[in-house]
Amino acid sequence: MDCTFDLATEADDPALRHLLATNPLPGSVTVTYEREPNYFLGCPVMGHFYQVPVARCRTSGQLAGFAFRAVRSCFVNGQIEQVGYLGQLRVDRAFRGQGLTARGFHYLRELHADGRVPGYLASLTSTNTRARHLLVEHPQPHFPRFSALDAVVTLALIVRPRPPLTAADINIVRGAACDLDGIVAFLHEHGRQRQFFPVYRASDFQDSPTTRGFRVEDFCLACHKDTIVGVIGLWDQSAYKQTVVQAYHHALRWLRPGYNRVAPLFGVQPLPAPGQPLRSVYASFVCIDQRFPAVFPVLLRYVLNLAATRGYAYVLLGMSLDDPLLTFAQRYAHIPYTSRLYAVTWDDTGGFYERRDQCPVYVDIAAM
Repeated sequence: MDCTFDLATEADDPALRHLLATNPLPGSVTVTYEREPNYFLGCPVMGHFYQVPVARCRTSGQLAGFAFRAVRSCFVNGQIEQVGYLGQLRVDRAFRGQGLTARGFHYLRELHADGRVPGYLASLTSTNTRARHLLVEHPQPHFPRFSALDAVVTLALIVRPRPPLTAADINIVRGAACDLDGIVAFLHEHGRQRQFFPVYRASDFQDSPTTRGFRVEDFCLACHKDTIVGVIGLWDQSAYKQTVVQAYHHALRWLRPGYNRVAPLFGVQPLPAPGQPLRSVYASFVCIDQRFPAVFPVLLRYVLNLAATRGYAYVLLGMSLDDPLLTFAQRYAHIPYTSRLYAVTWDDTGGFYERRDQCPVYVDIAAM
């Protein structure tokens, strides 16, 4: 196929949104990750610098595929570094099997030559066996190296009102009641103990596209004697990013009608019909003082109840399988989605993959 490669512009917005809406990801629930009403609204959330490389059919001008490259500030081994992110690798169904992936990675390597980052993070869902076979298990010689970092689970926590939890000397307050600089200082002090925890400034939470749709009052804080010991933010991105259900498979296909009949009896919302988006919100900026692990379940219960008052059906939370806090979250009824996080490198002369320490990996799916 005669395709050219370049960077997308605003003029490509309709074609990018069409590609996302018509190329679902497989799984027990087939979904599309869509970006209505404008693809580019969600880009700054994933990095302060970003590019959207596209493959364009020379004769028709149709977009055959695209990817996303971003650069963000993260803690690596406790120090602030620039880290890349690769995502949204999509090839339109009509153009698959024609070598576009290989040519696309060649173009990505040309972009990588700007030297902005030594390596990238990328994730592949466990059900995307085709991508794993092509990129990880049997890559072509000039492909980048995909090195497994950690298994990741995304929990779609089913929202329903529950009695609040308490812990001795712990108060839960909202972000508007606290100094923003103090919240950011806490995220820096304790976030650096997690590998790839994002680095935010106070200005990023003040009408910035970096946190588009997030409000400071949606920080939920656990405080011990007026000192912050835990943070979770409730981040609604539905104004520019949507997860749309396309089909249910296996047991869920048959269980859905019965589930939807009894759901109102338990105060939960029904599973959406195919073609409808999940009424969901992200649990983001999750940061807990390691000396107070018991505040996490208290804070998570508060966040889930807050989501219930706002009419959300799910709170989406991504965590490493090695995260000691995961067991608390898994106690709630949820739909799990498993994936694997990779370090992606071409010439890893700086040891982006090998030199990392054993700090637990942090995952915030709102920024992926």
